[in-house]
Amino acid sequence: MSKCTQCIIKRFNSLHKLNHDELENFSEHKTSLIIKKGENLMTEGHTINGLYCIKDGKCKLTKLNTNGKEQIIKFVKGGDILGHRSILSDEPVGLNVTALEDMHVCFIPKGDILDMIRQNSQFSLSLMKNISHQLNEANTSISQMAQKPVKDRLAETLLHLENIFGTDKEGYIDVILTREEIANTIGTATESAIRLLSNLKKDQVIDLSGKKIKITNKNALNNISEGY
Repeated sequence: MSKCTQCIIKRFNSLHKLNHDELENFSEHKTSLIIKKGENLMTEGHTINGLYCIKDGKCKLTKLNTNGKEQIIKFVKGGDILGHRSILSDEPVGLNVTALEDMHVCFIPKGDILDMIRQNSQFSLSLMKNISHQLNEANTSISQMAQKPVKDRLAETLLHLENIFGTDKEGYIDVILTREEIANTIGTATESAIRLLSNLKKDQVIDLSGKKIKITNKNALNNISEGY
């Protein structure tokens, strides 16, 4: 098992605020997990006893609506951490976290995290900033879902996905989502998402290859996302 002191992932999250000895302590107590595609890392309503650091892989954060339909709230990739909000609030998990591909995850026990929060003010502040940023993202998402037309939301989502995951060697957004998952991200029916994607391809704004999506005219997509 790799040591936290040697892991390059820590520079992308709050763990970079810990010194060598603090990271060594985490290494002694952490557990390394493999989460297979389609499996849940966290389940809504369940209690967790630690923090998850995503070493590699991609996942979606979802919530079930009252009608049982899945709403995708956020996408997460390697370098992100999960579970710290539940640790600090001492509340059950508020979202489902499901692997979009096989993931390598490190689990750090809750006791170690709480001890470090008490001992290291920079680590504590970094966690608070992370949670505040997530709250701001959630507020923005709620506002956009309420005010923007579906086509604008789709354009913004595609730009957001490319920003998070980057592109593969052929220029396609480096994450594979079903049309239903795209629909569940923008809050519409799957049929509507399929139609809108086809229209964007016809207008030469994007290109499609199976489930893969390439942005071919970013300026046009930006304009659509802004309602022009």
